[in-house]
Amino acid sequence: MTTAGPPRRGGLRGFFSRLASPQTEIEAQELRAEAEQTGATPIASCGGRRRFCVAGTLRTVTLRPRGGSPALEAELYDGSDVIDLVWLGRRKIAGIEPGRIVKAEGLVSMQDGRKVMFNPRYELRPGS
Repeated sequence: MTTAGPPRRGGLRGFFSRLASPQTEIEAQELRAEAEQTGATPIASCGGRRRFCVAGTLRTVTLRPRGGSPALEAELYDGSDVIDLVWLGRRKIAGIEPGRIVKAEGLVSMQDGRKVMFNPRYELRPGS
């Protein structure tokens, strides 16, 4: 889990700051800013057993059986943390693919030390 970085600065000082930052940190800052613009809660701030709206980029999408039924699992990253989105009984959902920007809403729970949202309502967002 990472914490929010310093606010983005403009001008020459901000340019050199971004130039010296690792690319992954710059991308994380951009993702956090995009998620904030959608009104989503940072994943790092989500606690178990409460409903939240989160937004970010899908990093992985896998088909994994759960209890003998298919389950489509996707890892959503918003620059602050990750959450697993799980659709039970689904083998494929059009548009749910790695690299896609998604806004999801549902009950957050903890499973094996990871944040999970089962059968979330979701909205596919246009790429930036």
